[in-house]
This record gives sequence, structure tokens and C-alpha cells, in this order.
Amino acid sequence: MTWSKVTIMDALYEYQAELLEGVSDRFYRGLYHKLNWDERFLGITGLRGTGKTTMLLQYLKYSVPKQKNSLYVTADHPWFYDHSLLELAQQFRKYDGKLLLIDEIHRYPNWSRELKNIYDGFPELQVVFTASSLLDILKGEADLSRRALTKELTGLSFREYLELRHQQTFPVYTLKQVLEDPATITDSILSNVKPIPLFNDYLKYGYFPFSVTRSNESFQRLLNQVINTVIEVDLQIVENYSASNIIKLKKLLGVIAETVPFEPNISKIAKKLEMGRDTVKTYLWNLDRARLLNLLRRSASGMAALRKPDKIYMENSNFSYALSSAPEKGTIREAFFINQLRNAGHTIELAKTGDFLVDKFYTFEIGGPSKDSSQISSEENAWLALDDLEHPYLNRIPLWLFGFLY
Repeated sequence: MTWSKVTIMDALYEYQAELLEGVSDRFYRGLYHKLNWDERFLGITGLRGTGKTTMLLQYLKYSVPKQKNSLYVTADHPWFYDHSLLELAQQFRKYDGKLLLIDEIHRYPNWSRELKNIYDGFPELQVVFTASSLLDILKGEADLSRRALTKELTGLSFREYLELRHQQTFPVYTLKQVLEDPATITDSILSNVKPIPLFNDYLKYGYFPFSVTRSNESFQRLLNQVINTVIEVDLQIVENYSASNIIKLKKLLGVIAETVPFEPNISKIAKKLEMGRDTVKTYLWNLDRARLLNLLRRSASGMAALRKPDKIYMENSNFSYALSSAPEKGTIREAFFINQLRNAGHTIELAKTGDFLVDKFYTFEIGGPSKDSSQISSEENAWLALDDLEHPYLNRIPLWLFGFLY
């Protein structure tokens, strides 16, 4: 298909107008208000389905007066069949364009080089782009690390889920606040909602914003499509994986999903999937980067990509339910805790005593309401994070409360 320059600009603006009609300002992701939208080159990365596109369109519709001098495009638009991103930027500037929003930039070949050329060639143009979590601005034909600021949009926290699904708004609490005064925080929450049944729903269906518009059955189908697309499209594009690579990645993910928390024997996996040990470790590392897995080690030092993880979890509990007919409850608890702490910016490792060491300072044991403190009794800064617990007491904190960290 060949587009004339005038026609394509008209078509792109018409496409933008259609998309903006369906955008609401009822709910904003927490990251939205933390971003510096005036940054000249801003990148938003994240797992598919977390709301990156909605965030771009919300900004365009509600923060840019009449969308003046602004244009939203997606990198798989037919324009790019015959033309380059650089050409679009050149034409956009002729329309007195000031703000260019590019969705799914990783779908565009040579994205790194052309973004650098746009940055250097059009100093008056602001660019905001979204991409897969796999996108590394340090990797490519051009070093964009000094040019582009990138932030990651994770899935919904339990706090955000309550706001989006149940119209209950609560503040973000720091980990220090949760540990020092959990009773005050839980009292303020319990005066508005009964969190435990809602928390159980969240573990199955609440991590992705699109769950609000889907039945539970259709959500599970769409979630499987998200997983498949990350492997079949994103990994293929970013890592240039072949069809045989994709098949082996799916087999590897399937093995892990049935046995998480998975303590990997790299040699056995390599033999079973007929690949080298280093290839298995690379695959695991890429599945972690793609936000399908969370790899945990007992020490975070060293070159993580070259080291064997000590335990492997699904990145979020929704994935566990999508890929396993009956995920183990203890694993779901641990996967949630890891997910929420990591998404809130904390480091988390396997502890020598207890389950997890957070920020190399706090020790946590995860369990049900009958769990005791015997395993962490020798640790000074140690807590129990317990499921099915409504009120905190002593060093026992409700597990769901860790869903209010972002």
C-alpha cells in the first residue's frame, strides 16, 4: 500500500481521533503522575496489557490542549510498510508538530538508530514511546542511554485493583510504614472494604487492567494470548528468535509453570530440551526480562545473566492460574509477595533463614494464618506475611497489605 504524504497525515490524525473517543480519565495508573511528561525523550516499557497505550492516550487527551501539535502513531501502522520513522518525523515537523507519541516502538526495525537520528536532527521535537520490557535502550545500533529516560509500567497492585474494579481509593504506603504501623493502616482500609475475598479475586484475575471489561473465562483466554504474544512476537522481534527457539521457550515455560517454585537443574533441562546449558540460562534470563518469570538467587551480586537462578516463580499470580489448573497456594502467596515488592522498587533475594531477604535488611516468612515464627526467631528485622489474616499483631502482617506499596 502506498500513501501520499497528505493522505497519511490525515489518516493518522483520523485514527488518533477515533482512539481518543474511547479513552476515559476515571482511572490513572500510579506511574502516570510520577512521570515527567516534559522530558524530551521519554520511554515507557512494560508487559503487554498493563496499560501503556491507555497512558499515552490519556496524556494526549487530557493534558495536551486540543491535542495541538501532537500525533499518536503505532509502530505497526501501514505507513511504515513503505516509509521510515524518520520520514514521519520530518513530515510531522512540517505540520508544526511538537509532540510525537510512538506506541510499541520495538515492532519497528532499526528503532534505536532512527530514534537517535530524530533526537539529534529535531531538537524541538518531544518524543514519548512505549515498548516491551525486553527493550534495552543500551542495546542496539545507537546508544540512547544519554538521550532517553525510561520507566517501567508494571501490572496493577492490589491497591490499584481496588480503585479500578471497586472504586475504592487508598494511598500508597512505603514498606517502612507498613512494617512500623500496620495496625493504623489496616484499620483505615478495613473501615472501607473487606479485603480478603477481594484479594483472592485479585490473585486470579486482578493484575491486568483489561480484567475489568472481561468475564473470568475470557480473561483467562486473553491472558494466554498475552503470554503467547510475548514469546511469539516480542521475543522474536527483540532477540531474533527462530520458530524452533520459540517452541523450546514455550516448552521451558510449561515445565516451570507446573512445578513452581522451580529449583532448576540446568543440565537436566538442557538435556530434555536438547540445548546447551548456556542457552537454557539465556532463555530463563530473557523470560525474566519479558516479565513472564521472576528469577531469585541467594546473592544478587555478579553477572546475573550468566548465573543459575536458585528458584523460579511466575512473574505474577494471574499467570500461575492461567498456566496451571491447580497452582499450589503457598506458591501463589510467595509469587504475590515477590511481585509486589519488586514492582515497588525493592530488591528481593532468597534468605538463609526464612523465605526472603528484602533490601538486604528485612527477613520475611510467607505462610497461612497458623504459621509461627520459629524459622525467623534468630533474625532481628523479621516478619511473617500471612494469608487469610485481617488484622496485624506482633510481627504478623496480613499478606494483602503488601499490595499497597505502589
